[in-house]
Amino acid sequence: MPDDKTIGPFEGRRRFPGISSRAYEHPSDRAALVAMRRLSGFDLILKQMSGLVSERAIRLAFLAGSVRVGEQQFHRLHEMVRESAYILDLPAVPELFVTQDPQPNAMAIGMDKPFIVVTSGLVELLDDDEMRTVIGHETGHILSGHAVYRTMLLILTRFAAALSGIPLGTIGVHAIITALQEWFRKSEVSCDRAGLLVGQDPEVAMRALMKVAGGSQLHEMSTDAFLEQAAEYEGAGDLRDSVLKLMNLLGRSHPFPVVRVAELRKWADGDDYRRILAGEYPRREDDPNASVREEAKASANAYRESVRTTTDPLFGLLRDLADGAADAGGKLRDRFAGRRAESGPSPDGGMSPNGGARPDDHTPPSRGGTSTE
Repeated sequence: MPDDKTIGPFEGRRRFPGISSRAYEHPSDRAALVAMRRLSGFDLILKQMSGLVSERAIRLAFLAGSVRVGEQQFHRLHEMVRESAYILDLPAVPELFVTQDPQPNAMAIGMDKPFIVVTSGLVELLDDDEMRTVIGHETGHILSGHAVYRTMLLILTRFAAALSGIPLGTIGVHAIITALQEWFRKSEVSCDRAGLLVGQDPEVAMRALMKVAGGSQLHEMSTDAFLEQAAEYEGAGDLRDSVLKLMNLLGRSHPFPVVRVAELRKWADGDDYRRILAGEYPRREDDPNASVREEAKASANAYRESVRTTTDPLFGLLRDLADGAADAGGKLRDRFAGRRAESGPSPDGGMSPNGGARPDDHTPPSRGGTSTE
């Protein structure tokens, strides 16, 4: 229960006591986080490595140059962050700042005592219901502990820049950074789901993402048409477009809005969301017992399923090649087994009636005609 003593129940939306972030995390995000949490002292090392970027200094900068949300300042936002903490059962209500910036954006900052920052551009763009899902999204980042692991990405990015003058010095680091950026994008998908758990209205959650993509003229937009855009983007064009889509992702910290809306729609229509609303979800108290192997398997299955169902030309080709290779391998195995069967001995020392070998005879005859055993 959040430690704000004035907080109380919020009518109309379900609360999830003791909910674990594993309930809403994308399988790839969840697998990485479970593995990281099992590394004893990992977060302490990161905090020491990031000491040059003081969390206290960053908070002081926002305290001095932005507006802290409270009972007398942006009261409606204050109620939203309290509500988000109540619904997701955070141990404490995070501070929330509004900073002057026309670019719509929001972020969760800090490891010891995380806080949320939203820009004035975002406040002006979204209505109350939409803003609630965004604050829920950032609250999800705090519950998942994403700030600790995003710090690693920041450190490695700086490390790569320091090695930029050394030939081949950054190849391995860039490979790690690329993998971390992929996880970063999946963590955004996770927290879109957290925002939905707070707002509990899929149409509102998708509408907020549409506004971030296209501006405030909501009467000029359609959720159905935007989802059609997402389907067209996924399966668009030929192999050239597939390669261009991959190149466009390089260096991006967030998935494209149409992808996020499509992912959110899929999750809102699925069983996981319904089970959570019904009170069936993993509890925080069980997090230490989460299996790294099982989460890694779930992550692999998620990628396998996405490749199986995608309409993207490149991944479709890779899927077909993999299926073809498996089919060819099966035919080769059958053909090889058939030829072995033709020369196999029958139970009476000759050839069996069907030309096959004895099922339990796996030892080829020696040169002297007798078995080695």
